[in-house]
Amino acid sequence: MADIKLKDLRYLVAVADTRHFGRAAEQTFVSQPTLSAQLKKLEDYLGVQLIERSPKRIALTPTGEAIVARARQMIAASDEIVSLARSSQDPLAGRIKLALLPTIGPYLLPHVAPRIRKSLPRLELMLYEYQTGPMLEKLQAGELDVGILALPVDLDGLDTRELYREPFTVAMPARHALTNRKSIRIDDLEGETLLLLEDGHCLRDQALEVCSHLPVNEKQDFRATSLETLRQMVAAGSGITLLPELASRGAYGGARGVSIRPFAHPAPVRTIGAVWRKSSARKAAIAALATEIAKHAFA
Repeated sequence: MADIKLKDLRYLVAVADTRHFGRAAEQTFVSQPTLSAQLKKLEDYLGVQLIERSPKRIALTPTGEAIVARARQMIAASDEIVSLARSSQDPLAGRIKLALLPTIGPYLLPHVAPRIRKSLPRLELMLYEYQTGPMLEKLQAGELDVGILALPVDLDGLDTRELYREPFTVAMPARHALTNRKSIRIDDLEGETLLLLEDGHCLRDQALEVCSHLPVNEKQDFRATSLETLRQMVAAGSGITLLPELASRGAYGGARGVSIRPFAHPAPVRTIGAVWRKSSARKAAIAALATEIAKHAFA
């Protein structure tokens, strides 16, 4: 009896991800009839139904869901074997799947991406953006090589390295009374209306922690999905917010209708780090990448 083929498991995972045979076929670079036929052969081989097929809906059976979870682990292990072999030939070459928080990526990458291309020209970065929870899940599942996020996090099976500490700044409407100050003390925020990101963003929790001992008023009917939405709400006079320093520099710092002020010393900060699997075959490349980010984040 033939063994299960990894390519068939990849087809199954693609169907699980897309819930569509056509898109799964495109994702795995085969024709739809080929993908459908191989999955039917897999079901016949296993003796169980994996996929519920209907004209309007594709779903996995409970057994299919359980097998997909194991298939993801097998595919990740197979990819690590390939990565290990390639990295032994040239540790600083090949693809690295790098994920960043939405509150980090747009502001950090312009500083570090050109330096990384120059220092590590054989390294090909595949960039992704996730919030902390999904990022850690994909790291542990082997779908990502390294994540850049705010520390601390739950490091079950993961390693971490601190990259830099980023001060917070205060963003306020351009005509706000506090714009007369060169720097802001945390106590100056007492009584202010605080605009925050929606649940799931660690920056929301960090901002609440900074203001934890103050009677600030969180705007209850508003939760932003991005820092840029927060910035627009500040410009409209709806309240103030806290921004990481990199998000207040350059063009971002000159947004119309918004004034940025630093906190007085000692400023509250967030710690940004790299996280990867302890079993990763790409540790040399990850270390080199982390060094470049740490060196040039505030360049």
